[in-house]
Amino acid sequence: MFEGIEEVRVATLGELVDRTTPSEYDPASGRLRAASVFRGAKCAEWALLTSLDRLGGIDPPHTKEHLEEHILRNFIRYSRPHLQQQPANEWELLVTAQHHGLPTRLLDWTYSPLVAAHFATLGGDPRLDRVVWRLDWGALHAHFDLPSVAFLVQDLNELLRAKGVDSLWTLFNKPQGGDVQLLCMLDPPALDNRIVVQAAAFTISTDKTRSFDQILRDNGLLHALTRYVIPAERINHIRDQLDLMTVDERRLFPDLDGVAAEMRRYYDASAE
Repeated sequence: MFEGIEEVRVATLGELVDRTTPSEYDPASGRLRAASVFRGAKCAEWALLTSLDRLGGIDPPHTKEHLEEHILRNFIRYSRPHLQQQPANEWELLVTAQHHGLPTRLLDWTYSPLVAAHFATLGGDPRLDRVVWRLDWGALHAHFDLPSVAFLVQDLNELLRAKGVDSLWTLFNKPQGGDVQLLCMLDPPALDNRIVVQAAAFTISTDKTRSFDQILRDNGLLHALTRYVIPAERINHIRDQLDLMTVDERRLFPDLDGVAAEMRRYYDASAE
């Protein structure tokens, strides 16, 4: 399923950090920097599917992508009383919706491999291997002839307008496989502390009928992906290491729900 994607097995948090640390210094800063983001998954065999891809099930996925516009319109209708501040534009609205769990075409990433490992090892079937995905988004932008910076929402708006996509709704109704093909990194606005502490980022694609890894495969970009697989028997070990490093629910969800979630999981742990 993931033929052609580099795969590395890691048994400790230290191995994950070592493997994800750039091997060469960034010439601009002279420091160990890389245009990389990470995503954790509770099953190493899952494809890179957005929440919109998964709506209606994953066998097969993409069965309800035609409902994208209706879903967001209803979110707009019912969310207004609960928004402390109205989104500045349509793209910020899409990020807000994704942030609160609405199915969208955005795919969640983080700039931290430790945050990705947290989500990979949190709950799930203890018999399944986990995975931390790494994306070289610099290679992604180079392929699509995009600037070597992650876009802000206003940048994305300007780029798509230049390509004839004048609104989010136009994008939703654009025929798949048409003349506008785009896959890029998006840095979300700091809507709340959770986005900040999780070092959150998104990828967005004009294609909503293929998984993210399949889009990369079809564009000859599999070299931009790496899979760091955590064997099932090492999940608890890495989970405990993350807790020692204070990478947990209380820090990544800085509210009372996060505090309660960490206490519930931490004290429920057993030797079994």
